[in-house]
Amino acid sequence: MAGRWIERWDPEDEIFWQEKGERIARRNLWFSVLSEHIGFSIWTLWSVMVLFMGPEYGVDPAGKFFLISTATLVGALARVPYTFAVARFGGRNWTVISALTLLVPTVAAYLVMEPGTSYTTFLVVAALAGIGGGNFASSMTNINAFFPLRKKGWALGLNAGGGNIGVPVVQLVGLLVIGTAGATHPRIVLAVYVPLIVVAALCAASFMDNLAPVQNDTGAARDAVRDPHTWIMSVLYIGTFGSFIGYSFAFGLVLQTQFGRTPLQAASLTFIGPLLGSLIRPAGGWLADRYGGARITLWNFAAMAAATGVVVYASGIESLAVFLVGFIALFVLTGLGNGSTYKMIPGIFHAKAIAQGLRGEEAAAHGRRLSGAAMGLIGAVGALGGLAINLAFRQSFQTGGTGTAAFWTFFAFYGVCFAVTWAVYLRRAAVVPAKPQLSYAEV
Repeated sequence: MAGRWIERWDPEDEIFWQEKGERIARRNLWFSVLSEHIGFSIWTLWSVMVLFMGPEYGVDPAGKFFLISTATLVGALARVPYTFAVARFGGRNWTVISALTLLVPTVAAYLVMEPGTSYTTFLVVAALAGIGGGNFASSMTNINAFFPLRKKGWALGLNAGGGNIGVPVVQLVGLLVIGTAGATHPRIVLAVYVPLIVVAALCAASFMDNLAPVQNDTGAARDAVRDPHTWIMSVLYIGTFGSFIGYSFAFGLVLQTQFGRTPLQAASLTFIGPLLGSLIRPAGGWLADRYGGARITLWNFAAMAAATGVVVYASGIESLAVFLVGFIALFVLTGLGNGSTYKMIPGIFHAKAIAQGLRGEEAAAHGRRLSGAAMGLIGAVGALGGLAINLAFRQSFQTGGTGTAAFWTFFAFYGVCFAVTWAVYLRRAAVVPAKPQLSYAEV
């Protein structure tokens, strides 16, 4: 696939940016959002399919949690190779390829989604859906290269937020099908997505570009792996995105299992949290651009711990209304945190480049090189946090019949994330005043 290649790309040059860079970057952003949106829908497809799986399927709640955990795991692992595929094949070219591959899990699910299918078959097909999770990593790496540092929070937040909306959209499609055709027609959901996948691939082929300066650089991956900030940010991203995707997969099952909701009742509530969390993600990026990602992230984790406390209280008094308030607040906060943490990544590596004595475009290029590689690794580890949440729910329901024990675990983890954010990215600003270039408070 030859594609369209742009040989010179310098978004930090304001004249270049104003004359043509911004127009090209925005065009690529919109069609990247479309493809990533469909990818998220397919990745989280089984959070909807399990709502259609009544007693006749012979799968208990623990088995359903394991199905969605399988999709989460594969999606997390796929993010690593997808990150480097952009440099290998070109952003436009890989967007086309990755979109078309979504036909595989969608068609496979269409063929097997009926009572009598073996649980092993369901596991394999759910695993195939995980490739949709890889689209996020390649999309974010690609868009990171298009925008200047001062615009990255907004651009990455919008790209990710538009993609994340694929989660509530597929859940709304499921709700519409259950509410009209009934809970015995899951194939209608799948039939809706086949033409949408084709449209996303055609749009990427027609309107997106490849950036020649973004060349495959295994050295960048090696450097990113060795940098401790890659792994520190991975922990924080587990707390934000891991929570978002884990809760998105599990929300409907929690409502069915803990509060006895029917498939229609669960589907009518499931989409609300992911929708709000997706819509607010760009706001998290914008706030980080304005006030510093570390500051926004710090207080966001404090608020997430408080919302988790509300959920634990609601579980204790068995109040669905209070539970929904706390759980939806958690979704909103995960969205804000997703935006602020991803803004921090390019800022951290740019700050390190300046600390090494680099300036201007040289520092910006160094920061783009390492942050692009780090984003895929951080995104993969963050998505594994979603797997941990699904497995924690599975264990909690198996042993106690409720999700309370899992929520206590999440509460403690958010406290750890708060402490890490302060210790690494905010406290340092006060203790090294002689080296202001080493302060990460503004990232």
